[in-house]
Amino acid sequence: MLRLARYLKPFTALMLLSVVLLFIQAIMDLSLPDYMAKIINNGIQQGGIESPIPQAIRQSQMGKLNLFMTDDEKTTVLDQYTLVDSTSPDYSQQVKLYPVLETEPIYVLKTSDTVTLDTIKPIMSKSQLVVSGIEQAMTDPTKAAAMSGGSFDLSKLPAGTNVFAMLALLPAATRAQMLEQVNTRFAAMGESMISQAAMGAVKTEYAALGMDTVSMQNQYIISTGLVMLILSLFSGACTITVAFLSARAAAGMARNLRRDVFIKVENFSNAEFEKFSVSSLITRSTNDVTQLQMLVMIMIRMIFYAPIMAIGGVIKAINTDASMWWTIAIAVIALLSLIFGVFSLALPKFRIIQQLVDRLNLVTRENLSGMMVIRAFNTQAFEENRFDQANQDLTRTNLFVNRVMVFMMPAMMLIMNGVSLLIIWVGAHQVAESQMQVGNMMAFMQYAMQIVMSFLMLSFMFIILPRASVSADRIADVLEMETSIIDPKQPKKFALPFNAKIEFKNVSFRYPGAEEDVLHGLNFTAMPGQTTAFIGSTGSGKSTLINLIPRFFDVTDGAIFVDGVDIRDVSQHDLRDRIGYVPQKGNLFSGTIESNLRYADDEASAELLQESTDVAQASSFLQEMPDGLASEVSQGGTNVSGGQRQRLSIARALVKKPPIFIFDDSFSALDFKTDVALRRALKEHTQNSTLLIVAQRISTIITAEHIVVLDEGKIVGQGTHSELMNTCETYREIALSQLSMEELAS
Repeated sequence: MLRLARYLKPFTALMLLSVVLLFIQAIMDLSLPDYMAKIINNGIQQGGIESPIPQAIRQSQMGKLNLFMTDDEKTTVLDQYTLVDSTSPDYSQQVKLYPVLETEPIYVLKTSDTVTLDTIKPIMSKSQLVVSGIEQAMTDPTKAAAMSGGSFDLSKLPAGTNVFAMLALLPAATRAQMLEQVNTRFAAMGESMISQAAMGAVKTEYAALGMDTVSMQNQYIISTGLVMLILSLFSGACTITVAFLSARAAAGMARNLRRDVFIKVENFSNAEFEKFSVSSLITRSTNDVTQLQMLVMIMIRMIFYAPIMAIGGVIKAINTDASMWWTIAIAVIALLSLIFGVFSLALPKFRIIQQLVDRLNLVTRENLSGMMVIRAFNTQAFEENRFDQANQDLTRTNLFVNRVMVFMMPAMMLIMNGVSLLIIWVGAHQVAESQMQVGNMMAFMQYAMQIVMSFLMLSFMFIILPRASVSADRIADVLEMETSIIDPKQPKKFALPFNAKIEFKNVSFRYPGAEEDVLHGLNFTAMPGQTTAFIGSTGSGKSTLINLIPRFFDVTDGAIFVDGVDIRDVSQHDLRDRIGYVPQKGNLFSGTIESNLRYADDEASAELLQESTDVAQASSFLQEMPDGLASEVSQGGTNVSGGQRQRLSIARALVKKPPIFIFDDSFSALDFKTDVALRRALKEHTQNSTLLIVAQRISTIITAEHIVVLDEGKIVGQGTHSELMNTCETYREIALSQLSMEELAS
């Protein structure tokens, strides 16, 4: 993967923006359980009361609370409240908020400083709990015993006793002892539980003040719910935006990869094509690139989001209730064990899958391209079995991987549900012991689910990552392949006017990886205005020799000179720009006949196209086509005959009007009459060009000014036809095997 990391650099800004949006989304998603806990704890259980510090309290009630405060605590609390009565300047405003003000004075909270409120919060919470408990005890004898302790027993007081008036008359030492007992009683409860319990007393006080507590509760639940809705909508907007950005980055990277792979393959020499099969190159530039595109898209959306959610979820869960951290630890350990086990089984299969895809593409390509041969030999059943075997191998491997991966989802759901049950069981006990609030337990469970889902998202990444990693390596192998034929750093230029003279000086060639040379010490010169022909038995090296001139291969020893310049010292573009090449197998491209001819020169005139088709003897069959040059050509030119394909390939080379023509057995599909007419027209049309012709038929080269005879990679004869008939035994044997002495002499 790291070998292709540079392809992500152009999309760094998109990825950074995606990460920022994912971070914002994670913050919002992690906030939702907190708001859910607030709705349960504050909205439902506490009636919409958010703080144990009342915004207003009756003077009589404040007096009761002060009984359970030290002198310092009493001073601290009263300093934060303002006494409001009928003589106060804001009486008219306050009485609307607190109707009880008409009958008695009240204290109104005058500070909003967080630090100050945090200071008086535990004082007010404990005092309100004690007062509330005493008030309930005086109406319920069973609770009176629970509230009693030390020298003070509420259960022994007669009904109707004003407990608070009596408590006010107690000595300071006795009251100090009572406060100590109160603090001891509340020590087992956490501060949050004390605050939550005190809010019930605050709600009761608000009702005594004449406030609408039902409306307060509904308003709190609705407002908190709206906040959750807004957060969810904004989180969804972030998700959609990240999906768009990730898709754009992934598609752009895939586009650049396909472009560079295509350009790289275009610059391959035949030596590199022997290392990568055509079917493999197709798979690498399509299927493998698609695997990387999918990885990048999901990686941006998940691999950044999942860790943020996992880490944030752990922090939030521990802040919610640190004592239950071990439940999350169990879930994480179980998930990691599952992921490790699954991928230790599946990972070795991913590279095999890509190799099997290559194999399937190879079989399919061979069947489609060789369909006529398959039908001619009635081997359809054999080819069907061969395809079925490749298909079954790929299917079996894919099924094995998919079966292993499918096990992950139910296993993770089992872990998720098991953790939920564990949290509920442990949390229920803590709620029963007043050590945890119900809303906090629900929030903790939500955080645990978010953590598990984060690992689930990471597991999806682990499913795609191994296969994509294999694909990345396969693509990188192509991009990093060092081409054996390269341009010099400072290429030379051909002189003007250009002289199309070609010289082979002691040229030897060996295929990459071969142990022996296939061409040995070749020396000859091809002059402009002449036809230089090459003939020899099959495997003698004719096509290999021809392929050295456009530098499809580079010579192993010696040198080839064009216009007196070593072809390795000029750029490949400059060299091939002066060559019109017609291969053994005429290859046409999908489009029209005209588009194929203009492949040599896009700006060629109609007159040049007509002239080239006339010389190539293609005009006769073009006139029979309804659309002429506008006739459609199927892929590979399969809708025209072999002879027509060769003539159109020759016409395409003529459109280029190069000073050098190379015909690699390009007349083999032509009948003798067309062959003779084409060579005669070609000779007239290319009088100043250098013609190099590889042929199997003596009749094709009999008029050539220079014939080179090859045998086992060596030149065994050079000269004209008549000279070789007298001096070269190999040439004479080839000639007599095709024509009679009378035909050769005529």
